Amino acid sequence: MNASVQRKIIGIIAEQTLLDAGDVHPDSRLDSLGIDSLGLVEAIFAIEEAFDIHVPFNANAPDMQAFDMTSVATIAAAVEGLMAQKAA
Repeated sequence: MNASVQRKIIGIIAEQTLLDAGDVHPDSRLDSLGIDSLGLVEAIFAIEEAFDIHVPFNANAPDMQAFDMTSVATIAAAVEGLMAQKAA
């Protein structure tokens, strides 16, 4: 996993949850960090902007996504996948 991608995502999630980045870890689950639905949407927009990608997301069915938003590590893996697709 790309450490710089992970660090950037940790920063985005920390900003949305109003936590210190040191309190957000790769295995941190978004639900345990207290991110609400608005924070999730804002995090998605920030991720799209930071990495110049489009995150496939349906706010009406967040559990039915190909982009896994469960934890920081799964988000990082999904972002890396989208970046690779874009580069191809």
